[in-house]
Amino acid sequence: MDRSVRTFLCLIAAGALVLSPAMSVRAQDQGQSQQDQPAQQDDQAQAQKSSKKSKEKQKNDNQLKKELENPYRKWLDEDVIYIISPEERHSFLHLATNEEREQFIEAFWQRRNPDPDSPENTFKEEHYRRIAYANEHYASGIPGWKTDRGKIYIMWGPADEVDSHPTGGNWDRPMDQGGGSTTTYPWETWRYRHLDGEGLGENVELEFVDPSSTGEYHLTMDPSEKDALLMVPGAGLTMAESMGMASKAQRFSNTDGTHMAEGELGGANTLSAHDNEFSRLELMAAIMKPPPVKFKDLEAASTSRLVRDQVKFDYRFDFLRITSDTVLVPVTVQIPVRQLQYMEKDGVDSATINVFARITTLSGRIVQTFEDTLRADYPSALLQKSLGTSRIYQKAVPLSPGLYRLDVVVKDVNSGNVGVVNTRLAVPHFQDDELSSSSLILADDIQKVSTQDIGLGQFVLGDVKVRPRLDQTFAANDALGIFLQVYNLKVDDKTHKADASVEYRITKDKETKPLMTFPLTPDKVPQHGEEMTLESRLILSALPPGKYQLSVAVTDNLAKQTITPTTDFTVKPAPAPPANAPAASPAPAPGASPQGR
Repeated sequence: MDRSVRTFLCLIAAGALVLSPAMSVRAQDQGQSQQDQPAQQDDQAQAQKSSKKSKEKQKNDNQLKKELENPYRKWLDEDVIYIISPEERHSFLHLATNEEREQFIEAFWQRRNPDPDSPENTFKEEHYRRIAYANEHYASGIPGWKTDRGKIYIMWGPADEVDSHPTGGNWDRPMDQGGGSTTTYPWETWRYRHLDGEGLGENVELEFVDPSSTGEYHLTMDPSEKDALLMVPGAGLTMAESMGMASKAQRFSNTDGTHMAEGELGGANTLSAHDNEFSRLELMAAIMKPPPVKFKDLEAASTSRLVRDQVKFDYRFDFLRITSDTVLVPVTVQIPVRQLQYMEKDGVDSATINVFARITTLSGRIVQTFEDTLRADYPSALLQKSLGTSRIYQKAVPLSPGLYRLDVVVKDVNSGNVGVVNTRLAVPHFQDDELSSSSLILADDIQKVSTQDIGLGQFVLGDVKVRPRLDQTFAANDALGIFLQVYNLKVDDKTHKADASVEYRITKDKETKPLMTFPLTPDKVPQHGEEMTLESRLILSALPPGKYQLSVAVTDNLAKQTITPTTDFTVKPAPAPPANAPAASPAPAPGASPQGR
């Protein structure tokens, strides 16, 4: 104890010093302070120790991340950056071998599988669909998955309502923000009816603003940020400001970091619940957390070895980039109707086909398994006419670049006949700094899908349904559908747009000089940052039957790079019109009808 304090207390005990009530309280406080001081010092020391430990942990994790092989580092920093929890991230960084990392990744997706009894993981498929959609729709100088809209879309999915103002314009403020009219930058409001997660819940509303008008929307907590006249004196006034009851300068003295005006009646209590400072802060903190994980026990999938090969069918697989280290692989199977056995009931002939597929690594580890049941039903009177048609099925799976084995099994339930295909599946790696493209798909059907069907169902790639023609044979009166995605276009630093030229070329088999060329005019070339999607139709009526080659020449005018993906196709004579059919109108001249995005 301090010597002066000890002397002071001795005087009190001897009666030499009398304390007033105030002095007594001060003495008690001082004594209590002396007792609390060691506790406070312990708390401070513990806080410093905890902070030091947290910094050391972060430093250690960063060092471990640098030592990761590139595919695993990209998986961590690109594929799952928004949905992996801090605990999972820390655990992954401390794994010692690639085998452990592979097992972790597999378990990571399975923990999020909404149906553990199913060999399909709809969560994983939906996650990569969201990444592909974000890259295609929200890119602006940077990949779509890196933007704020892309991040929210990947984490929480499509909003239930989107109020979009891509060109800004006049805006009437709500009364709880002061009323009055102003002019805005481009902005969007996303509304979710419900989001699971602490601090979220019902009616979650997010606002994105593009103050530079370059397509670079960012998430904002300040509803006034979209006000293009905020810094203009005397312009874009609220009702109170226009009547002289308030000054626009007052907006810049807010303590909550916004430039919002007071409500019509004045005072902070006029703000709506979602505009309250603390509500906005809570929402921003909650919306940036990884979505909650539903942990579920899993059952091991059983597989069987199939040996018979009695059903002949066609197949193909294509490759579309999702991220630099994840590729979407649509696997398409086409079964001729004449290969199947039909059973007649109530005037309808029916066949049932079971489709099973398995993708494994070269070491035998199962990467993906899917199965489905198809039906073919025809009125008995029309069965013979339908024998020349086929049943087509597609399943799109996300895979990492590498070499795999694909096993596809088709079983005709009525006859018990089975068809098997075992083939090599080499998934390409799309370089980050090199102009490249997806598979060039020739389709007999390309059409937009509704908003609620984006990424859902067979043949849907993003917001387009693309049904490939597996034999790549088209009648002279058919329209040849073309689908191609182009990656890594250079983006101008000022305009945030790419500059590309596209030309379709048709060459006769074994000839080098193009028979026909169809250049796209600049207004028909889609502009979407570094990624471009081409959807076109070519009319084949002027081409005589024979074998041809289609090339799509894409030139990046900024990077001075050109790629020319190529594929073969065949034109067959148009089917003869039925007897007594009316005469056909003259066929249009060949041409391209691009529908680029």
